[in-house]
This record gives sequence, C-alpha cells and structure tokens, in this order.
Amino acid sequence: MKRLFPVLLLSILSASGVFAQSDLTPLANVKLNKSETITLKQLKSRVNTYQLQTQSPSFTVEQKKEILDAMIDEKLVVQAAQKAGLNITDSQVNQYFLQSIAQQVGKQVTEAEFSSIVKQQTGKTLDEFMQMQVGMNLTDYKAFLKNQLIAQQYVVSQKQGELQNISPTDAEIRAFYEMNKSSFVQNDILKLFLVIVPRGDNADAARKKADKLYTDIKNKKTTPDELKSQVAKPDAGFQAGDLFVSKTAQSAQQMGISYSVLLDLFTKDIGYVSDMNETATDFQFYIIRSKYDAKMLSLVDVVQPDTTITVYEYIRNQLTQQKQSEFILKAVQEVTEKLRTPENYTMLKSGADLDKLLGSW
Repeated sequence: MKRLFPVLLLSILSASGVFAQSDLTPLANVKLNKSETITLKQLKSRVNTYQLQTQSPSFTVEQKKEILDAMIDEKLVVQAAQKAGLNITDSQVNQYFLQSIAQQVGKQVTEAEFSSIVKQQTGKTLDEFMQMQVGMNLTDYKAFLKNQLIAQQYVVSQKQGELQNISPTDAEIRAFYEMNKSSFVQNDILKLFLVIVPRGDNADAARKKADKLYTDIKNKKTTPDELKSQVAKPDAGFQAGDLFVSKTAQSAQQMGISYSVLLDLFTKDIGYVSDMNETATDFQFYIIRSKYDAKMLSLVDVVQPDTTITVYEYIRNQLTQQKQSEFILKAVQEVTEKLRTPENYTMLKSGADLDKLLGSW
C-alpha cells in the first residue's frame, strides 16, 4: 500500500507533462522576415481573449481556425512592416493605451493613477484587472496592441493614396443628419474650470498647494486663465483646464458626484467655486465659467460650445472614418492574401490533425 501513492504521483506528473507538451505543439510557422512559430498555447490564449470580449462560452473548430488565420495574418503583416522599416515605439503604445483609458474614465490619467483607480474600485491589481477584461496581463496586452498598430501602419502605408481620397458626399452627410436628427441635441451644459493637485508622495504638501490655489481663486487673487498659463511650468505641481459637463447621470459618475449634486450645480451662477474635493489620488475643485441651454442642433451649429466644429463637419468626419475603416478592413484582406505564399509561412498542423487538436478543448 505504501508504494501506491508514489506510482500515482508519477502518473499524474507524466500526464501533466503530456498536456504541457501538447500546449507547445507548433501550428504554423511565419518566416517572411524571421522565423516565428504559433503554438497551441498562443492560440488558446487568443481564443480566451476573444471569448471574454464576445462573452461567448466556447468557439467551434471553424471559429478557432479563423482566429489562427488571423494570428498568421497579423504576424505576416508585422514582419512585412518590419522588413519595410516601419515600427511603433513603446512610448507611442503607452500613449495610445492611455488615450483609450481616458475615454473610459472621462479624464486624462497616468498609468499609476489608473492602477490606483482600479485598485480602489475593484480591489484588483492592474494586471489582474486586465486579465479579467481582455484575458492578458498589461505587458502582453501592450505587446498585442503594438502589433495591431504596426499592422495598421503598414496597411495604411500601402494604400495611402486611395485612403486619402475617401470622403462622403454632401447628400450622404445630409441623409445621415435627417436619419439621426433626434441624436443631435445639446443638453444643458456647464463649462467648468477644473484644478487638480496630485497627492504624489507628499499628501500634506499637495493639500497645502491645493489650499493656496483655492484661496487665491476664492479671493480673486488669480484667475483661471492665469492658472492655465502656469500649468506648463515644470514646477507647477498642479493640473488645470476647462471641462464641459452635461446634465446627465454619466457626467455625474465621471465627476465622482451624485446626480442630485450635479443638478444642484446647474442652479449655481457663473463664477461659483466648489468646495475642495479630496480623492485617493488628488485634491480638486472647480469654477463655473459658462452655462449653455439645451437645444436641437442644426447642421451649421457647433457640436460643443467654444469650438469650431459644426454638426456638418462632425458628420463628415464620422462618415469618413467609417468609410476608411471599411476600406482598411478590405485592404488588410488584400495585403495578407498577397503575403500568404509558401515562401512566407508554413502550416505545421492541418486537415484532420488540426481539426482533432482544436476540437480537444
């Protein structure tokens, strides 16, 4: 009886080795510029990512094949881009990542600030949060994002002339407006001047800095425009800028206040200075600079107060982006079809063998 446990343990370890070896099974080799192998483990990771994004419990064998094909195309295009001397720097990837984060949280934040927000709201680290959201940790997601940006840059470079000539007609713009007229409504809007002092490593010094700025504004010793001119200085120690706030629950959430508090804010006069608000990452306050009433927007109205972009131009830009996106998708197919030659890649698993492997999980 004493020998049974070691024998069973050996069997379990052997089985684990088989599964591990199976995960390392090579499926395809891309060799346009250098040799890169796509393994079963990498495909499983990408499938898991798409399952999270689509909230699908499982994919069919054919869907897994499509994902594998997409991974091959991605590597082909990235290698072609690198061969052509195109590249994306890590700082560009970080900038793109932070821009997408800013759209989610409603303001510009650093990676450290976003990590703090995630920890405060979910109790998870940034890596854990990213793993839960997209099936990758932050490093892997940035690597994935970098490849996507490089691939897009390459495809665009191949079709630059055609892409620049894409634009909607006047009739398409006016038709879009008529079909979506009810969406072009300006809600009641406040123009706020927001002042933020990051806590940094010295919360007491930050609080003192915020109190000084707040007192100077309250006592009219300084103005929002004067503070704007100071922000660019290396030793400013604070951030400040104009912010447009609509009378919506979403705006209240982005500001970190209740909707009732936001409604009360809309009753205040121009020049009103809020109380100091202390958060986990900073100290902040705001001043009401302007108020704009709700109205239906025509094609010649500006989309947002204090800007020059009209509804007509906004629709033209949106339709242009839509047409360009559709063009790029088609261009990706054309580019990858040209790159999919025996010299550039090899399938290491195919036919019934590939079907059996993909159907086993």
